[in-house]
Amino acid sequence: MLSVRIHGRGGQGVVSAAEMLSIAAFLEGKHAQAVPSFGSERMGAPVVAFCRIDETPIRLREPVLEPDALIVQDPTLFHAIDVFNGLVSHGYLLVNTGRSIEDLGIEKAVEHLPPKHICMIPATEIAMKYVKRPLPNAVLLGALCAETGVIGIDSVVEAIKTKFPGTLGQANITAAKAAYELAAQA
Repeated sequence: MLSVRIHGRGGQGVVSAAEMLSIAAFLEGKHAQAVPSFGSERMGAPVVAFCRIDETPIRLREPVLEPDALIVQDPTLFHAIDVFNGLVSHGYLLVNTGRSIEDLGIEKAVEHLPPKHICMIPATEIAMKYVKRPLPNAVLLGALCAETGVIGIDSVVEAIKTKFPGTLGQANITAAKAAYELAAQA
């Protein structure tokens, strides 16, 4: 089973990201669940969502405490909460930033991860270029496909179409594909 925890702030599409990831898994014939978790529902408040993907039915219903993959949509959260709590030693880290690990000051938190399991993607910049809005969620899903190989980019594209039809969906698809290519080169 792949357990994913997504951290971000209200308004960044954290819950939508988990939903689209689960839809992509379903499209590939896998079992998946997306679970949102948030307190005060206000713009900018910390939000976390979870997604589990497996080849067999998933019976767990609790939050993901030991994620195999961690997506951080807002790196300012590193100084607000312990986003790394429970991240497994062979886990994946995907951060919405153009900065380095050293610039973010998270070297100690990620020293246990394999180097190829850490990916920094300027998702907000990519979203602004293609979507014209600072929404990194679909962008980061494209990068996650390249980083983990668990879900194919074509499935993510179909999930984005389901969630965002029309020109908004097409812009998000273009952005997700750009992030996929960028992450594949890393």
